[in-house]
Order: sequence, then C-alpha cells, then structure tokens
Amino acid sequence: MRFFSDNAAPVHPNVLATMAAANTLDTAYDGDAFSKRLDARLSETFETEVTALWVPSGTAANCLALAALCPPHGSIVCHRDAHIQNDECGAPEFYTHGAKLLLADGEGAKLTPDAITDILSLQRYDVHQQRPHAISITNATEYGRVYLPDEVAAIGALAKDRGLALHMDGARFANAVVGTGASPADLTWRGGVDALSMGFVKNGGMNAEALVFFGGDHAETTRYRRKRAGHLLSKGRYLAAQILAMLDDDVWLANARAANAGAALLADAAGDRLIHPVEANEMFLRVTADEAVSLRAKGFDFYDWGPGEARLVVSWDQQEADIRPLAAAIRAL
Repeated sequence: MRFFSDNAAPVHPNVLATMAAANTLDTAYDGDAFSKRLDARLSETFETEVTALWVPSGTAANCLALAALCPPHGSIVCHRDAHIQNDECGAPEFYTHGAKLLLADGEGAKLTPDAITDILSLQRYDVHQQRPHAISITNATEYGRVYLPDEVAAIGALAKDRGLALHMDGARFANAVVGTGASPADLTWRGGVDALSMGFVKNGGMNAEALVFFGGDHAETTRYRRKRAGHLLSKGRYLAAQILAMLDDDVWLANARAANAGAALLADAAGDRLIHPVEANEMFLRVTADEAVSLRAKGFDFYDWGPGEARLVVSWDQQEADIRPLAAAIRAL
C-alpha cells in the first residue's frame, strides 16, 4: 500500500545473507576480500576495465564524482529538475568547494545536446565566470524517463567536442537498463560517460552505492576525497558485500524488472491521467486534492508532487497482488 519511495523498500534477502557472510574478521576500510572483488566484478558487468568505490549514499556518489570531474572554479551543466540541483542540500557545491550548477531545460528532466549547447553559448569563457567542466545527466530521470544509448552517445559526443566530462546519476540505473533493454556498457562508457553513480539502495540494497569510473585517474584522487569527506568506512566490507550480492545472479536486474512491471500496471490504469510516459518504476499522476484524499483513505501512500499531481513509485518487492488494488482505485477515480 506504500508507493511513496523505493528508498523505503526492504533489503533483499541475498544482501542480508552476504552481509552475514562478511561478518568475520577481515582487513579494515577497503582492503578486505569483498572490496577487492568489486573492480573485477563491475568490469565484467560493463565489459571494460573500471575502478569502483563503495560509498554509503547516492549523494556521496554524485558529489564525489562531480568533485573529481570539476574544479572549484568550474561549472556543471545539469537539468533544472536534477536531483543534484533540488534534493542534495547544496552538497555538489560543498564537495566541489564552490563549483556552479548551470541549469538547462528538457522534457521529462532529460537533457538534449541542443539544450546543453544553449546553456554553453551563454558562457563568456573568461576569468570572470565559472567555466563549464562537466555535464551531469540522470538515468532514469527524476520523472522516470530513460536515456536511450544513442541519446547518451549524442551528449557524450558533445561533451568530448567541448572538452567536458560526463557524469551519470544512476540512482535508478538498473531500472534504466531494464527499461531500455540496452547493455550497461551501451548506456555508459560506450556513450562517453566518465563516471557513474550506480544505485543499489533503491533496488534492494541497504546502504551501499557504487561510484564507477571508466578510465582516467579520477578514482585515485577520489579515494582521498572519500576519506576526507568521512565516507571511508572502517568496515567497508559490508558495503562491498551488498553490491556483490546484488550483482550475483543478476539480482539487480530482476529487482528492477519487477519494479518496472509494477509501474507499467499502474500506468495502464492511469490512462490520460499520466503526466509523463512510464519508462521505469515511477509514475506521475494528475489527481485533484479530493481524489488524493480518497486514495489515501483507502490506505495508499504516495507523495504529492505539486498542485494536482502525485508521484507513485513501485519497489522491487511489491508483487502484482499488492499493486492491482491501487490500479483498480486509480481506474475508478
């Protein structure tokens, strides 16, 4: 009955079991056996050599990545509805020691090369303004839209042409992979992505995300930033164990597939009430204040998302039997 956030979903049993297996004496910080497996395991997932660092939150992953890609005197192009702009309490500016966010527009919180070019064209590129150094996109976006591989590649090509780094906020990256049917590689480094904040918490993890770097020396400098920011946990093996548990047997994809399918059920019931196409596990719905009260009176929980709008998020653990009553209630409005 609770559709307000996948952040509140339970932890997958495999994650708990693997954390229990990690509950033995081992080397502290990231020198343990579980942490040492991350690079190879994620290199296999992305079909290329990567360096992966565990961190305890998506905010830490995003902001450590941006600090590696953009200096304090630089700027970062992102969508005006991006999580790094609206929901991280100024952490990107804090971690980068003052880099500026340049806000662009785009339907469904998606950036396009044209929208990015428009923002870049407004910059003077002199010492009096913060020079652009990076672009940040979110897949799936804050409105549940997904970037296809060719869309990522178009932005990646623009970034390369302008000498900019490309970061992807992948808090719901698994949902984007499943929603597009594309490979993790095609949605990231093959399209020019330099760093990925790869989310696991929303998808069945407890408190572990992966910061994945595709080449360059950013990972080594980020190790120091992670320590300085207070995110080098002494028992990091428990975070690494969570990520490995999600990757093993493709649990991360199975969980995302289940959540996306549940959102599709709700979308079918919503009809023309939909505000955005449902491409991942989020749905944005037109409802009056009275209709929202009616749904809540039936026991359904969700976020209000501005006047006349509601956001509903399906979690990995919600079964079809859990979702159909809400679909019926929406259809009956």
